[in-house]
Amino acid sequence: MSHRTRIASLVAAASFLAGCYHVTVVTGLPESTTGVHKEWAAGWLWGLVPPETIESAKACTNGVAKVETQQAFLNGLVSVVTWGIFTPWQIDVVCASSGKMGALPAGAEVVKVAAGATAEQLKAAFEEASARSARDGVPVYVTF
Repeated sequence: MSHRTRIASLVAAASFLAGCYHVTVVTGLPESTTGVHKEWAAGWLWGLVPPETIESAKACTNGVAKVETQQAFLNGLVSVVTWGIFTPWQIDVVCASSGKMGALPAGAEVVKVAAGATAEQLKAAFEEASARSARDGVPVYVTF
């Protein structure tokens, strides 16, 4: 096997093994038809340096209903080709149509955060919700 064939095989294998990444955060606010879309948000060093914060306050005057962060196939392919130095993400922010939250689904799992919670308490609540969601395979809501 030639050197070029080995390199091509490694790149192909890495791109197939890279997989896709997708996280959705739903706030519970009703969705509107407006939002912010960034297809190539620049992350660096295998995602260790995340993309810049998406400023959605001007576009989403009633708040945010949903945020989706994903590394689609093309984003992953670019990451593999650059050996992870450039790690692009696709970020979609869906604005809320009103600032009032609808009712949670019956039987929904909830992690409650007390009013005036510290940053550590907020972090712990989201970590607990994430762990429960991953363990049980269901959405877990964080309420304030």
